[in-house]
Order: sequence, then structure tokens, then C-alpha cells
Amino acid sequence: MTEEQRIFDGLLFNPGHADLRKIKAKAHKLSHQYSLTFEDQVEEREEILQQLLGARGEKCFLQGPIFFHYGTHTEIGSSFFANYNLTIQDDARVKIGNYTSFGPNVTIVTPVHPLIASERQQMIDQHGEVNSLCYAKPVTIGNNVWLSANVTVCGGVTIGDGCVIGAGSVVTRDIPAHSLAAGVPCKVIRTITESDSMRYQPEVMGDCRIRE
Repeated sequence: MTEEQRIFDGLLFNPGHADLRKIKAKAHKLSHQYSLTFEDQVEEREEILQQLLGARGEKCFLQGPIFFHYGTHTEIGSSFFANYNLTIQDDARVKIGNYTSFGPNVTIVTPVHPLIASERQQMIDQHGEVNSLCYAKPVTIGNNVWLSANVTVCGGVTIGDGCVIGAGSVVTRDIPAHSLAAGVPCKVIRTITESDSMRYQPEVMGDCRIRE
């Protein structure tokens, strides 16, 4: 079993293993290259994302700068939008749905480190060698989700379709579909309903209309 497969199986793995370092080095380089581009360098950005990500739908826009730890472990749906300073530490797999949008400074972190200091420093791996080990938990974010500015999503979390996560939240547990949630740790405030439609805010709507 490879170290990468150990990650996907939820087992302890050695993040310093040569095979993993090679994947990460490529992702870090491509992330940096993307972050140096301008928004009108559409072809250059598309080419970088093609090399960087595991899968990507159509009409995605990542403002930049960006940082992906592995890149190939992340799958993004169509019409995804990310504002500046997107960080995805995708040791475990990260899946993001269609029409999902992120505000500035959104962070997704999948690795989990031992709580005991001595275990965090060194353990004995499957080969009987002493190494620094950790494990990782996947993250799944559904369709039509909005993560506001400075949201952090921790490993093992699933955020359901149609959710809105308030600014500065730290999401440590699953959020059911169509929820408005916020806080540290993030908690469900209420369900999003038809009464939240902009049609009930004429003072904001002005001369605009709801698309039927």
C-alpha cells in the first residue's frame, strides 16, 4: 500500500515520504505560478488548473492568490467561485459542488495530528521506522453553498447543498442541507426558507427582479 493510499484509507501516514513530497512540491509550484498571474491571463490560468486539480467543472473562477497542498486530491464542480486567499490543505480528498462560492480567506484543512506531544513528534510506522505521522479526513461541500469570509472547514466535515456559512466560522461538524450556520464552533442557526427571498426586501431590490 502506498502512502497516498494510506491517506485515502484514513490511516496514519508519513507526510515526509518522498512520493508525497513530490506531489506536494508540484502543487506548491503550480499554486505559486497561478498566484502570480493576472485575471486576464485566462489561458495561462486554465492550463495551470488543468495540471493542478484532480477534476474541475466548467466556468470556474479562482481570484488568487491560491494554495493547494496536493491539488490532485481536490475536485471542484462547475461555476465555482473563490475570492482571494483560498487555501486547501487537501491531504485527504476534498470535493466541492456546482455553483458553490467562497468569500476571501477561506481555508479547508484535512490533516489531523495526534494530541499527545510525544506522539506528534515521532511514532513507529508500518515499516518499523521512526517518523512523524498524521492522518487526514475528507471534506465534502455540496452544491449552491456559500462560505463567507474567513471560514475554516476542518477535516471530516460534510456541508450539505444550499447552505450559507457565516463569516469567521470554524466548521468542525456536518451541516445539514439548506442551513444558515455560523460561529466558533459553527452551529446551525436555522433552515433557509422561501421567506428569505430577496423579493421580501424591496428596499434592497430597487428596480431589480427575481429570475423566475
